[in-house]
Amino acid sequence: MVGWILKKILGSKNQRELRRLAPIVRRVNELDEQFKSLSDDELRAKTAAWKEEFSKIPELEDQWKKLNEILPEAFAVVKNAARRLKERQHTFTVCDQPMVWDMVHFDVQLLGGIVLHRGRIAEMATGEGKTLVATLPLYLNALTGRGAHLVTVNDYLARRDAEWMGLLYDFLGLTVGCIQHDQEPDVRREQYAMDITYGTNSEFGFDYLRDNGMATTREQQVQRGYHYAIVDEVDSILIDEARTPLIISGPATISTHQYDKWKPLIEQLVRKQNMLCNRVASEAIEKFEQGDVETGGRLMFKVKLGQPRNKQLLRMMEDPDKRRAIDKAELSFYQDTRKEELFQLKEEMFFTIDEKSNEADLSEQGRTFLNPDDPNAFVLPDLINEFTEIDLDPTLPDEEKDKKKSERQQYCDAQAERIHNISQLLKAYCLFEKDVQYVVEDNKVIIVDENTSFKKDGESITLGDFKAGDHVFGPGEVKDGTFVASRLMIGDMHRMRGGPEGSHGPDQK
Repeated sequence: MVGWILKKILGSKNQRELRRLAPIVRRVNELDEQFKSLSDDELRAKTAAWKEEFSKIPELEDQWKKLNEILPEAFAVVKNAARRLKERQHTFTVCDQPMVWDMVHFDVQLLGGIVLHRGRIAEMATGEGKTLVATLPLYLNALTGRGAHLVTVNDYLARRDAEWMGLLYDFLGLTVGCIQHDQEPDVRREQYAMDITYGTNSEFGFDYLRDNGMATTREQQVQRGYHYAIVDEVDSILIDEARTPLIISGPATISTHQYDKWKPLIEQLVRKQNMLCNRVASEAIEKFEQGDVETGGRLMFKVKLGQPRNKQLLRMMEDPDKRRAIDKAELSFYQDTRKEELFQLKEEMFFTIDEKSNEADLSEQGRTFLNPDDPNAFVLPDLINEFTEIDLDPTLPDEEKDKKKSERQQYCDAQAERIHNISQLLKAYCLFEKDVQYVVEDNKVIIVDENTSFKKDGESITLGDFKAGDHVFGPGEVKDGTFVASRLMIGDMHRMRGGPEGSHGPDQK
């Protein structure tokens, strides 16, 4: 009751934030009125003056302070330019269709622009003009000369918005580029060199992969770094697709798998895990029978972590009350305040399996079981820190530094290959059941579609790059594998900018 009264008096957090931004909006509108007396050339000259000023500020922190300082004036310049285009009924072409410019920024759009510049998410309803909102922070951040990107959902929208809003940028003296899927590297390089570049998530991501994983010289790279980006439909891209990997792969000429080597040890490890999970499941059943539902749910969640297809677990999940207790325990452990407890719970198993993300992780006792002499054989080294230490060592000549880096890189690759092989074998043993997830026909392992229960003809079961499943499920045709030339998570790509800005609407268009 008290909270409701305070909210009525003081307003919601969103309302209080909007009130804090209101003075900036008023200042933008005041400057817009003042700029009406300027000629087009005088208005455009402000862009050139700011760009010249930023070119003399090398530090990012100092540039950021300057951007915040000139924000009201820069936003007013953009709004005034939009007003002039509307008053003149300026005609232009967008995606081969004639259009007339008829937009001027409203206060709600100025608010959205301020929020996006500050690295926050702006939620705007259909019709509030998210496309026009983006012009304000994009113009402001493009003044640094480091480039500003707008990430949208498909090639058509990227081209449409670049041509549509490009009229406004061009009027103010900025250049606009657009990345499309069929462009050659030279064309892409030109587009990235523009002050503002529109494109899709995948195009930005794959260009980054090619630049940093496949290009051998600076001349072969097309991007010029990441500085500022606005992500359209940010909830979809950075939540729904955040862990979606962008992968460039090719056929592997030589298979480097070690499945046969690790298979006997993994079989033993899986048996020990099965025995452990069965024992924990029996304890859980006793707790449920005694009426201790909370402890029973906690124990079965532990079983779910270690053996998600455990038969006793699956039977319990058919009971609504027990399923509710298990789900409640799972939600409880995934709270931020219980991260350490969750870690300890996982460490009580030999390994954990996540069905949703299709990942397997060894615990400390699992690593010790597989390699008692060197449990760290399944931990990737921190190459960035090691390379930094090598570079900062004044006693090493350049050739010796390159040699040491190469040795550490080879060691890391070997570690990664070992971890990958073991992870794939664990998933093959724990997630796939014969005649349920796969069948064996004509000496081949064939996937069964989970939704339709039909066999996927011509699709051999694959667990990663080299088909560990064929080694687990028995003799079968092992086709050539693939190697991953470069890989990047979508969320990680945007994190390189220090935090992207995003806008989205409830319509999720």
